[in-house]
Amino acid sequence: MAHYLVIVESPAKVKTIKKFLGSNYTVAASQGHVRDLPKSSLGIDIEHDYEPKYITIRGKGDILASLRKEVKKSDKVYLATDPDREGEAISWHLAAALKLDEKKMRRITFNEITKNAVKASLKAPRDIDMNLVDAQQARRVLDRMVGYLISPLLWAKVKRGLSAGRVQSVALRLVADREDEINAFIPEEYWTLDAVLKIKGEKRPLVARFYGTDKKKITIRSEEELNEILRKIENAQYRITDIKTTERIRKAPLPFTTSTLQQEAAKALNFGTQKTMRIAQQLYEGVDIKGNGTVGVITYLRTDSTRIADEADAAAREYISSNYGKEYAAPRQEAPNGGKKIQDAHEAIRPTDITRTPASLKDSLTRDQFRLYQLIWKRFAASRMNPARYEATSVKIGADEYCFTVSASKLLFDGFRSVYTEADEEKEESNVLVGNLSMDSVLTKEELDPKQHFTQPPAHYTEASLVKALEELGIGRPSTYAPTISIILGRRYVTKEAKNLYLTEIGEVVNNMMKQSFPSIVDVNFTANMEGLLDMVEEGKVEWKEIIRNFYPDLEEAVQKAEKELETVKIEDEVTDVICEECGRNMVIKYGPHGKFLACPGFPECRNTKPYLEKIGVPCPVCGKDVVIRKTKKGRKYYGCENNPECEFMSWQKPSKEKCPECGGYMLEKGNKLVCADEKCGYVTALNKKKE
Repeated sequence: MAHYLVIVESPAKVKTIKKFLGSNYTVAASQGHVRDLPKSSLGIDIEHDYEPKYITIRGKGDILASLRKEVKKSDKVYLATDPDREGEAISWHLAAALKLDEKKMRRITFNEITKNAVKASLKAPRDIDMNLVDAQQARRVLDRMVGYLISPLLWAKVKRGLSAGRVQSVALRLVADREDEINAFIPEEYWTLDAVLKIKGEKRPLVARFYGTDKKKITIRSEEELNEILRKIENAQYRITDIKTTERIRKAPLPFTTSTLQQEAAKALNFGTQKTMRIAQQLYEGVDIKGNGTVGVITYLRTDSTRIADEADAAAREYISSNYGKEYAAPRQEAPNGGKKIQDAHEAIRPTDITRTPASLKDSLTRDQFRLYQLIWKRFAASRMNPARYEATSVKIGADEYCFTVSASKLLFDGFRSVYTEADEEKEESNVLVGNLSMDSVLTKEELDPKQHFTQPPAHYTEASLVKALEELGIGRPSTYAPTISIILGRRYVTKEAKNLYLTEIGEVVNNMMKQSFPSIVDVNFTANMEGLLDMVEEGKVEWKEIIRNFYPDLEEAVQKAEKELETVKIEDEVTDVICEECGRNMVIKYGPHGKFLACPGFPECRNTKPYLEKIGVPCPVCGKDVVIRKTKKGRKYYGCENNPECEFMSWQKPSKEKCPECGGYMLEKGNKLVCADEKCGYVTALNKKKE
């Protein structure tokens, strides 16, 4: 009887797939990649057309030896690694490492680990797709070149252990640029004005918001402007000038792709991107379901497609019709993909069986698995449902020459919202209109309620919004978003506080150095174009080494130029006037994982260290001592008094020596402006003329 070997990546998959196949199949795991570029050298033969030199990964020898034994016993070997570039490359490396005979080796792929999908894939085996492999090789070689040539410069000039990477450097730059925007932001004052109106014959008052004149919206910029409006409408008659009722629809969301799943799990479940991917991997590879054995409950988790297989689509609509009613199931239509490059013939992330409801799996899943599965199940069910319909009413109310508006909406048909609402969906307007409102309703003013506001700076990136930005800019691919963010957090270039990402001191140093010496590497468009070229390799339109041949000489030139320029920047340990109390030497400034600190130059005999408080030459506005740069526990920079904790002064922005000429308070530097720290004063002047 013929014997077959199926090789997958992970032991968890082995367990799931074994149950679907007969006794003449052996299923074994390679446990990820088996060959890679060496860690100790560049591993790319520059002289011989950039040929990569692959070696067996340390620790994988035993795995390969046991796989070789299995190969000898088998008549046919099926390589069943993941259905993407990375998976294709693992299969190719396995074929090379195991010296597989082309006649007995076949590649199979499946999008979900279910009995039907695995059996179907065995009926449609194929050759290894070298275009996919070459796209992965090109990415690996590019990343290796950037990492190996640039990182040593950072070690020499800043500190050991730092790294530069093709995608991580751009992600770091995005965070840094956002931080600059926030620091340069100057809030602007504006006011809102609400009129509380009594309607004759109704108990509940109506609250209308100031709009402007009938023709034009007016923003109230100051208290003077507000008082002028209040003066004009003091004795005005309020009357309804227009009532409009329209129907609006809210479309069902598309099913999840990797990036939308990461974003939504961050908002709804507070999961980091890495955690989302880890749990999704478990759901994909298989969980033990009581009475069903081990089953993969979601489809492949690395995808940027919103396509759904026809069978799954039909099953979902049937399930919705029978459980929610026919009016809820949406008619079938083609999913749009916005003309973007989609990772091969993938599907969106969905449950492998819609009838496996979250409630039915609750006892078989851990709490986190259940919460993520429920999110995926609900989103997929919603994507096959009809839109929600609302009746929206907007009322215009005239007062003298000005106009106030009220808008409200009433749900007519909940559609997809019967199963799913997005985490950041704005709360539905609760302003339910008074029933008998008509053009003839008599209104009397009860009170006017003005409120002062200030415009807000752009929000700091969170993991979710950074993933969204990377995807929109075309940087990285579904498999790289989570690792990229993990790297910049792990290297402490960026720190995370209450979901927000902040640049650390060391991140700032690395980003400035990259911008100065390697502008193309941290250029968003350059990185996005590179992704486009890799996609063309995958489609067989570009030869992979062509990309490397064009890229390497420019990179090498930039590195040599940077080495020359930075050679002059000898980063000596800066000597301070702080005396080491243990041995009497002057202490020096060093860089640690959290930024600068003071160390004794007598190391290793004297191991004394202290936090370094850098003075900025500005007296504390509260007590007059020096203002120093401090850091939060997570490494975020702020300005505080050296006399802390006695003096509690702190500011996220850099304070200035200048006093505000209007109110006498202290001023802050924001970008190229000096701004009074008191928002109510609002004095602003240009910074440069003060510096001259």
